[in-house]
Amino acid sequence: MNKRIAMLAFGLFTMCAVWCIPSPSCALDIKKEKLPNGLTVLYVERHELPIVMATMLIKASPLQENAEKGGTAYITSKMLSEGTETRKATDISREIDFIGASLDTAVNDDFTTVSLSVLKKDVDKGFDLFSDCVLHPSFPADELVRKKELLKGSLKQKEEDPSFVASKEFARDIFEDFSYGRLVEGTLQSIGAIERADVLNFYGSFYRPENAILTVVGDLSREELDKLLNRSFALWKTTGADNGSTVDPKLPPVLKGPRVEVIDRDVTQASILFGYVGIARDNPDYYAVQVMNYIFGGGGFSSRLMKVIRDEMGLTYSINSFFAATKYPGRFKVEVQTKNESAGRVIDEMLKQMRLMKAESISNQELQDAKDYLIGSFPRRLETVRKTADFIAAVQYYRLGDDYIDRYKDYVAKVTKEDVLRVARKYLDDENYVLVIVGNKKKLVLSK
Repeated sequence: MNKRIAMLAFGLFTMCAVWCIPSPSCALDIKKEKLPNGLTVLYVERHELPIVMATMLIKASPLQENAEKGGTAYITSKMLSEGTETRKATDISREIDFIGASLDTAVNDDFTTVSLSVLKKDVDKGFDLFSDCVLHPSFPADELVRKKELLKGSLKQKEEDPSFVASKEFARDIFEDFSYGRLVEGTLQSIGAIERADVLNFYGSFYRPENAILTVVGDLSREELDKLLNRSFALWKTTGADNGSTVDPKLPPVLKGPRVEVIDRDVTQASILFGYVGIARDNPDYYAVQVMNYIFGGGGFSSRLMKVIRDEMGLTYSINSFFAATKYPGRFKVEVQTKNESAGRVIDEMLKQMRLMKAESISNQELQDAKDYLIGSFPRRLETVRKTADFIAAVQYYRLGDDYIDRYKDYVAKVTKEDVLRVARKYLDDENYVLVIVGNKKKLVLSK
């Protein structure tokens, strides 16, 4: 009964956090330090609710993998809680459940995160489990075999989803051999090739304090945090090894002309992905691109693509465009589903709207609406302790500056109509692109 009450209480507190944390329009008091072992620590004190959130960002991702063993970063992260030097996987799960906490991992194109959510009263136990999984994983051979089989089964199931197939092929087509073109989970072949020694080597090379950022947000004083750090992470030793993370990987080749791939599936709705390599997060045009893309296709019902292709033409329920700004230039994509018979009309209109975006200046109202939304929605990224911890860690990783949260509004507000037209002409390309269509070839109607 105690376990159930703790879990219900934690869930209630987490939901309330959305409403009870003050608006980040006021500056967050982010304290930053680097421990002697090289671990960067960011800390925000929040006492509205008795919750503590910790996010460990580790610079370990498919960027550092051998392509033939893609998925190593992902499997390594998922194995952290499958056993340590002093705990079995069942022990970890039981102890986490008993205090109503959560401990999970995630891997994206650029980094790995290990996250802990715990009630203040159980923070000592939570950090003990958190640090044990990060610092002392044992990577049991039998658990690795089980994890690999589960992962392969999940990938086989996803292959039944046309949207997943389109997304996978699209990424591979635009990035080719670059790591952003691979699924972070790997493939059936690459997962099968991963051995325990590969996981141990990956962990030893990249899970190091100087290669990590720890963000702690919540009901914790500085003195309490210092005690937790001294007990949990101060003894984490650096290896001093050169992991090659400073070497830039080979980027994908520049597209020349359209590249169209049609994948036959017995479906009534065609899944369409259009795009190419876009921008990196440190691109000085980032904010102008965000404003431009909001107007073009990223602004939901306010975007030009939605207004024309959905509202006026009635050819889809939803269409959107997106620039993924990552460490290296990420993907720009337009994603839409429509009837097989109307696929050609949708693609033609999308290209037409792209050309119009590059041909003439946007209206004053479009500019103001885009900036109002981007500035007004920014606080949502910080509305809970978890979002705050994850966001601050990412800001540190991408080196956006310690005052980024305070300056974001000004970055967006300074964007002009001339900026939007300039970046539209620079980053919207209706001639060199990848177009992936998953649909019924017998019914697909495409332009010639």
